[in-house]
Amino acid sequence: MTQAVNHAALLPLYAAAGTALLVLIADLAFARFQVLAGVLGAAATAVCAVAAPDRAATFCTGDLCSWVVTPRAALLSVLFAALTAGVLALSVPTLREGYAPVGEFAFLLTCSMTGGVVVAYAGDLITLIVGLETLTLPLYILVGLHRRRANPAAAPAAVTFFLISVVSTAVASLGAALLYAATGALHLSELTGGAGRFAHLATVGAALIVIGFAFKVAAVPLHAWAPVTYDGAPVPVATYLSTASKLGGVIALAAVVQRLDTGLVVAVLAVLTMTVGNLVALRQTRMVRLLAWSSVAQAGYIIAPLAVGAAGVEAAFAYAVFFVLLEFLAFGAVAALRGPGTDGGTLNDFHGAGRRDKWLGAVLVLAFAGLAGLPPGLAGLFAKVTVVESLITAGWGWLAGVVALNAVIALAYYVRATALLYARVTPVGIGVVDPELLHRATHPRVPVPAVVTAALVIGAVAAVALGFAPQPIFDILAR
Repeated sequence: MTQAVNHAALLPLYAAAGTALLVLIADLAFARFQVLAGVLGAAATAVCAVAAPDRAATFCTGDLCSWVVTPRAALLSVLFAALTAGVLALSVPTLREGYAPVGEFAFLLTCSMTGGVVVAYAGDLITLIVGLETLTLPLYILVGLHRRRANPAAAPAAVTFFLISVVSTAVASLGAALLYAATGALHLSELTGGAGRFAHLATVGAALIVIGFAFKVAAVPLHAWAPVTYDGAPVPVATYLSTASKLGGVIALAAVVQRLDTGLVVAVLAVLTMTVGNLVALRQTRMVRLLAWSSVAQAGYIIAPLAVGAAGVEAAFAYAVFFVLLEFLAFGAVAALRGPGTDGGTLNDFHGAGRRDKWLGAVLVLAFAGLAGLPPGLAGLFAKVTVVESLITAGWGWLAGVVALNAVIALAYYVRATALLYARVTPVGIGVVDPELLHRATHPRVPVPAVVTAALVIGAVAAVALGFAPQPIFDILAR
C-alpha cells in the first residue's frame, strides 16, 4: 500500500532544488548575486540535511521506499553542499574576469548539487541512476563553458566526457534492466545476486551496473576521460569533477555492491585503477594531469574495500569523505596560485611557488601529504589505515598488500611536486641560470580574493580537525 509523502524527509531535496531556482531568479531579476545565492542555498541544503528526521522515508510501497533518510545520507548531502559552496567561492575570480556567464555557471553547479543529494538518499535503482545523471549532465556544459579567451582543449574535453558518459550510462541502464528481469527487484533493499534459474542473468546485470557506475569514479578501464577533461576544464570545474562527481559514483557503487556478489569484478577494477593511476602519474609534467591521474589512483583505494561487500562500505565512505576534502584543497590551491582564467600549468610553473606564497604553499603541501597518507595530512593516513584494516579483517590480505604497495609508489610524485614548490633556482652552467625558471621563481604572487582565502582556510581547518579527531565521521557512517 502506497504511503503519504513525507515532506520532512524531502527537505534536503527541496533546499537543493530551491537553490537552483534562487540562482535563476537572482540572475533574471538582479543580474548579480548569483554566486552569493548559490552559496547561501548550499548552506541551506546542508542545514536541511541535518534537520531532516532520522530514519525517515517517503515514496514507499509497503516497506520498500525510494527515498530513505539516514545519518550517512545526511552527511553526504552536507558534503555535496559544502563542495558546491567551495567551488563557487573558488570560481569568483574567474567569473569576475568574464570567462563564463555567472548565472549559467552558478545555476548549472547547483543543479548538479541537486543530483548529488538525490543520489545520497536514493532507495531504488531508478532514483539512483536519475540522480547520477542529474549530477553529471550539467558538468558537460560547465567543462566547455569558457566564452572568453577560450581554452582550445575545453571543447574536446567536454565532448570526450559526454561520449564516454553516455556509454557508461547505457551500460549501467542495461545492467539494471537485466537485474530487474532476473529478480523483479528495483529497490536497493531487495537486490540479490541469487535469482534461481536466472542467476546467471542477474550476475551479468550486476557486473554491468558496477562497470557503468565505475565511470563516475574514473575507474580503469573507463578512466581515460578524467585527465583530458580535468585539464581542459576551468580549474574550479575540475575541482568539482574530482570531488563531488567522484563522490556520487562512490555512493552508487556502494549501494549495489553491498547487496550483490560482485567482489571479483570490484577487486579487479580496484587493482587496475590504483596501479595504472599511480604509474602514469609518475610521468606527468602538467599539474592538473598529475592531480587527475592521482585521483584515478585514489579511486582505486576507495573502491578496494567495496570488494568485500557490506563489510567494506564504511571504510570506502570514510576514505571518500577524507579524499574529497583533501582533493578540494589541492585543486583550490592550484587555482589560487595560478590566478583567474588560467589552466593548471606545468609542474615547472610551480617552481618556488611555496616561497612566493607561503600559506598557499602550506595548503598544497597539506593536501599532498594527506593524499599520500603522510603527516601532517593525518586525515589521509587514517583513511588508508581504515581501508587496509577492513581488507585484512575480511580476509582480503592480498588486496590490502596491493593498496600498501601502490601507496608507496605514489610517494614519488607527491614528494616530487612538494619539493618543487620550495626548490631554488639552480645554475644550468657556470654562472648561467635558466631565465624561464628564474622568471617563475621571482614572478610576483597572484592576488587571492578574500572569498577564495576563506574557502581554503575553512577547508584546511576541517582537514586538520578531522586528522586529529576522525571518529565523529566514522560514527556517523556506521549508523
